[in-house]
Amino acid sequence: MTEPTRFVLDGAAIATVDGAEHAEGHVVVEGDRIVEVAPGRADPSRGERIDVSGCLITPGLVNTHHHLYQWATRGYAPDSPLFDWLTRLYPVWAGLDEDGTHAAAAAGLARLALSGATTVADHHYVFPRDGGDVFGAVVSAAGSVGLRLHAVRGSMDRGRSRGGLPPDSLVEDPDTALAGTDAAISRFHDPSPGSAVRVAVGPCSPFSVSERLMRESAELARARGVRLHTHLAETADEQRQCLAEFGRTPVEYADDLGWLGPDVWLAHTVHLAESAIARLAETGTGSAHCPSSNGRLGAGVAPVRALLDAGVPVGLGVDGAASNEAGGLGEEMRQALLTARARHGPEALSVREALFAATLGGARCLGRQDEIGSLRPGKLADLAVWRLDGLAHAGIDDPIAALVLGPLPPLRLLLCGGRGVVQDDLLSSVSEVDLARDLRAASAGIRARSERLHGEVAR
Repeated sequence: MTEPTRFVLDGAAIATVDGAEHAEGHVVVEGDRIVEVAPGRADPSRGERIDVSGCLITPGLVNTHHHLYQWATRGYAPDSPLFDWLTRLYPVWAGLDEDGTHAAAAAGLARLALSGATTVADHHYVFPRDGGDVFGAVVSAAGSVGLRLHAVRGSMDRGRSRGGLPPDSLVEDPDTALAGTDAAISRFHDPSPGSAVRVAVGPCSPFSVSERLMRESAELARARGVRLHTHLAETADEQRQCLAEFGRTPVEYADDLGWLGPDVWLAHTVHLAESAIARLAETGTGSAHCPSSNGRLGAGVAPVRALLDAGVPVGLGVDGAASNEAGGLGEEMRQALLTARARHGPEALSVREALFAATLGGARCLGRQDEIGSLRPGKLADLAVWRLDGLAHAGIDDPIAALVLGPLPPLRLLLCGGRGVVQDDLLSSVSEVDLARDLRAASAGIRARSERLHGEVAR
């Protein structure tokens, strides 16, 4: 089932996410849209029937923060905190090129698809000299796997000589970064309804980007009508550096530079005062919560309960696979719930709130809540059909609890715009064997090039 047509997914439990749940129901898909969601079995006249008994249908998951190129550099600096981890990895990433980026992005997107994701926001901020069209390679990879992409054109202009962490060879000057971002919008951004690719503006972080580039990037984004994304308030080290360098917390600094608003979503937001949470809510700024990556780097636990209670849009993110080697989004629902409860108590996050964050919450962060994130007639047919009829989930009566608390179920189907991306837990358009082969070659190539440029790179 690779071409859009009219068909009925019949006999599954359904969680629309925006209010309705059916113990047994059906979803009718026509073209790239959902045309009906209803309880009970479907009338045979509704279209070609696909029996999905024993399954749960949810919206396709929305990944609000990733760095797909990092799939080629998993396993480095496994016991390092963020700043040390970055210092070790930047010289490796200097060896990135177009082919390696495509291989890494395709592998990462495939893993995301197999974990239920249909939309991926990828933050690409590494542009090695002589690396070729690395940003275009990410876009091409998304097309080959069949997922919806929000491609964030990142940038860095503060190398080590200016107090930043990356080597000077890996940063751009502000004019080059702004011109490259503007060109990416012109080349790839499609604002039309149902589009497969949209572009956002994303200077990397306050500690790798100058005040000028932060400010002018926001101005560029708003002039071009696209969204804004950056890392913020990820670690205590960042908090201390912002206070020492700018005399303000990360959120206060971002606010002064025009980096809060309903067109902005921020990655991590771990270290937030109550006043900062209130300001994010007041401005409608979204948060991409990345629990596994934050745990891997020891960054802390984002105050998800307080953010949700304040009305901040909260989505889930995998983050780059070099800080979350598992690389799947479905697992982040369980991780978000467990870390929230471990830090803030048993009522910190419910199973339904975890699913909401992975779907409609993420869609809100990306400004696409009218198109994706819930199962409703007229919305895009981006949906996941999870098998819950096996041993791993037997006896769990609540299908949403089974999905979030149990091991991630296999996918009976994953549809993006009505097209099959995964069927019976196998990718429809790409070969896992080929992806793994290409990824191994890319990983070896990046390491070899970085060693030529910088000498031995320690893992």
